[in-house]
Amino acid sequence: MALKIAIQMDPIGPVNIDADSTFRIAEEAQARGHDLFYYTPDQLSYREGTICARGWPLSVRREKGNHFTLGEMTDVDLSTFDVVWLRQDPPFDMGYITTTHLLERIHPKTMVVNDPFWVRNSPEKLLVLNFPDLTPPTMIARDLATLREFKAKHGDIILKPLYGNGGAGVFRLDANDRNLASLHELFAGINREPLIAQKFLPAVSKGDKRVILVDGEPVGAINRVPLEGETRSNMHVGGRAEKVALTERDLEICKRIGPYLREKGQIFVGIDVIGDWLTEINVTSPTGIQELERFDGTNIAGKIWDAIETRRANA
Repeated sequence: MALKIAIQMDPIGPVNIDADSTFRIAEEAQARGHDLFYYTPDQLSYREGTICARGWPLSVRREKGNHFTLGEMTDVDLSTFDVVWLRQDPPFDMGYITTTHLLERIHPKTMVVNDPFWVRNSPEKLLVLNFPDLTPPTMIARDLATLREFKAKHGDIILKPLYGNGGAGVFRLDANDRNLASLHELFAGINREPLIAQKFLPAVSKGDKRVILVDGEPVGAINRVPLEGETRSNMHVGGRAEKVALTERDLEICKRIGPYLREKGQIFVGIDVIGDWLTEINVTSPTGIQELERFDGTNIAGKIWDAIETRRANA
């Protein structure tokens, strides 16, 4: 049965059709005969009891420079859709959080993927705190003296914004670095949020593994290798994707966190693993589908839609 699908995402025009996971999700939905509607987060609204969006009927094609066609702009009641995808990129700011509050009003009658309540309550760098034995030594603090104590204890640390994304604002401070106070001052001037610090993991030089889970089950992984001289392995900042197999440790981590993700309606999740340690659980707008499909020859987008269609049929 064809489903009515709405996709809340950043502007579709600039997306890289060979890498963008949202494009691949839309492409697979279209191949299954589902109807697509697209809108940007600024076009989501609450109107006298109704959750609405102003956007366009959408069709997609794998043709660079001509990858989508929009129908006539129209206003829709999102409660009349079967599925709404929450797919805009972070930062996880109050604008992002507000969209979760609005979409929560139509879920689960209209299935929002991922469940907006638990997206709001499970930001990438905070959800890992539920599994402290799986993570490297971690501190979340705004106070400079507290951060200094953590650095003095562990020597070589990573410091980054608590709600950042894509590798932006990530700094390695080794035992000889003297920039903690300056960085603290810089971040404090930008916002009032705490920072997150983690013990540096030398294994990152061999890659930062992105493991994809669908409805709590691991379906594969890619390894993201940083450029020479670079700490960050994010593909946004030049990291190179490589084929990699899931290890016993990866499967152990997934076995621990998978039931939680499934229970909380987090259907498409990407976790980050460096060496033997879990560093992030990405539920807002995870990536990596297309790279994994190319490496493993598996239809990951198909697995995601299988999970959604099964949940819809059993609702």
